[in-house]
Amino acid sequence: MRPSKVGKGIRAAATAALMLAAVAAFGGQETVTRTFSAEAGGSLVVDIDMGRIEVVSGPGSEVRIDAEFRKEGWSDSRIHEFIDDFGLEFSQSGGVVTVRSDYGQENGKSWFSGNRRPNVRFRIQVPAVFNATLRTSGGSVSVGDLQGRVDAKTSGGGLEFGSIRGTVNGRTSGGSVTVGDCGGDVDVQTSGGGIRVGQTEGNVRVRTSGGSITLESVSGDVTAKTSGGSIHAVLTRNPTADCLFETSGGGITVTAPADLKADIDASTSGGRVSTGFPVTVTGEMDPHRLSARINGGGPRMILRTSGGGIRLERAP
Repeated sequence: MRPSKVGKGIRAAATAALMLAAVAAFGGQETVTRTFSAEAGGSLVVDIDMGRIEVVSGPGSEVRIDAEFRKEGWSDSRIHEFIDDFGLEFSQSGGVVTVRSDYGQENGKSWFSGNRRPNVRFRIQVPAVFNATLRTSGGSVSVGDLQGRVDAKTSGGGLEFGSIRGTVNGRTSGGSVTVGDCGGDVDVQTSGGGIRVGQTEGNVRVRTSGGSITLESVSGDVTAKTSGGSIHAVLTRNPTADCLFETSGGGITVTAPADLKADIDASTSGGRVSTGFPVTVTGEMDPHRLSARINGGGPRMILRTSGGGIRLERAP
């Protein structure tokens, strides 16, 4: 199917058989709506120049997209002019529904600077079993409960994921990251905020340059790195590969199963190392370092910090 463009003819009715169009204008606000038929297991692709993206799951087999544009003090014609330049395109190919924008910078207008920036939000409902690939250069991204793969990237906002029965991959340059329950691997990174991950059945890889890391319940292997906060992690199973917990700006607390089998390599220059596991140390005790084998040993568990203590706790 050829893409459906929103431009100079925004007031005309869409003729594509698989979608319905509606435009509702209220002074400084306008909403562009598209609806596609889509079976479970399909994919949503969103690639926009700016705007918040919100994805939720719903009953039935349709994808509904509401693109909202708001700016106090603007007239309807002014909103229409911005949407024309924003260059929205909607399309569907097989089970893939795509939303794109191509901001017409060649017109010389600087809509995206200073007080000229309107509020743009995409609210999208998809079937409960669906995959999502989401990109925005200027806004946060949130995904509710979903059974499928989620890949999200933004240059200017936080990332929030609900209960995802699949893998989660997220990147942001300017916000915090929150992941609820996840049935697969989690790989998220931010340059400007904390990270919190709930109950996760897969492996976890998290990195931040500006916040703390909290891993509430992890069944897989872990790599957790931050330059600006503490690390708190609860492991519910024995790791199958080496794990790393590293921070330059806080303490580290890791809670592991009582039957943990691991080789511990922990050191800090800003606090003490302590553990609730029975260990045997050869040579002189060093309060800032611990190198020990627990329950016969296993994968390496590396813990490093320059700004706090390290605590390895045994779960009850």
